Amino acid sequence: MSVRDDAIAAHGGGELVDLKAPASERAALAAHGAKLAAVTLNARDLADLEMLASGAFSPLTGFMGEADYIRSRDEMRLASGVPWSIPITLGVDETTTKAKSLKAGQEIALATEDGRRLAILKLAEIYKVDRKSEAQNVFGTAEDAHPGAKNVTSMPPYCLAGKLTLIEEIPGRTFLDYPREPRQTRAAFRERGWKKIVAFQTRNPTHRAHEYIQKTALEICDGLMIHPLMGETKGDDVPAAVRMETYKVLLDLYYPKNRAMIGVFPAHMRYGGPREAILHAIARRNYGCTHFIVGRDHAGVGNYYGSYDAQKIFERFEPSEMGITPLMFENTFYCKRCNSMASFKTCPHADEDRLILSGTKVREMLRAGDAPPPEFTRPELAAILVRAMREAK
Repeated sequence: MSVRDDAIAAHGGGELVDLKAPASERAALAAHGAKLAAVTLNARDLADLEMLASGAFSPLTGFMGEADYIRSRDEMRLASGVPWSIPITLGVDETTTKAKSLKAGQEIALATEDGRRLAILKLAEIYKVDRKSEAQNVFGTAEDAHPGAKNVTSMPPYCLAGKLTLIEEIPGRTFLDYPREPRQTRAAFRERGWKKIVAFQTRNPTHRAHEYIQKTALEICDGLMIHPLMGETKGDDVPAAVRMETYKVLLDLYYPKNRAMIGVFPAHMRYGGPREAILHAIARRNYGCTHFIVGRDHAGVGNYYGSYDAQKIFERFEPSEMGITPLMFENTFYCKRCNSMASFKTCPHADEDRLILSGTKVREMLRAGDAPPPEFTRPELAAILVRAMREAK
């Protein structure tokens, strides 16, 4: 069944990109790839490779060329005009480009650090970029204190662009019991009969505030996909295995069985705030979702972005060109006087009536072996987090 039979077309209005070589051709391509010059990929490159190969980054068919790079960096669009907020590039240093005498038109193998060749890149162009300028444009800062900016400024300046062919599955993929690729999630939605699907991006365990937002969105949609990011994150984020355990328990106990599911989002975290909110929405469209939750400080870090900048940035695009509907939510909390979950939009009471805990405070409680109050975190989830924190000591 094609993408056009689903509830929503791939980003850009076309079919999902598929960069995977057919199984029948992989042995021959692997033998061919073994003879090629190779470029080594780091963890973030591997995550981007998986997103590209599966179609999650449709309509991209490979790492960006210079025209797409410049326009996405400066205008949040591809050269074609299609919205795209963050450059997706493959960086190599000058030594690599000279030592291997890379030229447009040749083929290059993309390999893991241990030399395992995963893909073949038909080199279309090599171009040089200013990584500090890129970081400033994308993140609003080039400071090392911003983890996304630091990752970009540490990338080599030369970029390799061209069409990709994945010839071997990417190693280290986890949680394969859950749908991980756009074609898998779209099939799951069709199987369930969902037409309006809302995605919730997360890199943290689900708090009651998240649950409130998800269930509010579910009131107007057929199904909810909790879609945790499973690529590289900051060192102080909760480990992926712990997070997945909390999501599973939450869905088993507190969500209707035929209205919610878990998927896996293999992207790495860029902490790009508003711009990353756009990229996350684009990717969820490719996964087959029609709606996307954007809460307070989506994909933010520190104090680099305003609380609702990630919502305001959607105003810069026409709804028809994004093709996925953002659902905007205020900061939510438990109000003792309302005796319920609420937000700044719905609660008339004072801050002292509201249960609002910072991430730092919650981590301190967990490290001390104390569960956050049930109005903040479901007791079943708190028990998992306390245990994990204890075992990590």
